[in-house]
Amino acid sequence: MAEGYLRHFAEDKARVFSAGVEQHGLNPKAVWAMKEDGIDISHHTSNLLDDCRDLDLDFVISVCDHAKEKCPYFPFKTTRIHQNFADPSTFIGQPEEVNGEFIRVRDLIKTFCKSFVDENLQEGDRFLLDGIFQ
Repeated sequence: MAEGYLRHFAEDKARVFSAGVEQHGLNPKAVWAMKEDGIDISHHTSNLLDDCRDLDLDFVISVCDHAKEKCPYFPFKTTRIHQNFADPSTFIGQPEEVNGEFIRVRDLIKTFCKSFVDENLQEGDRFLLDGIFQ
């Protein structure tokens, strides 16, 4: 979800890469929640950090505590930012409650991503997300 919003808000001003410490595939509920807000992430892939290790990145953003703890050291100068979000895929409840949790977390991620781009984006910045909800 974070990759989708960062791509949306950054438009063509930045390259956005997404990778995680584990590979899980796309969560259909996340795809649904994003589509409800007009963002199509159905073509996104579940990548591992090893796929991006050689990239020279300006920012590394972790969006869950597990990813922050497991995120490797990057040998270049990068700004690391951490913002923990609940993983809506672990929410237990009736289908409408689960959908509501995905929407709630999606909206928190949207607000964070919009603020991040507004406050930090310079022409040519590159982002890497680790620990996105997959």
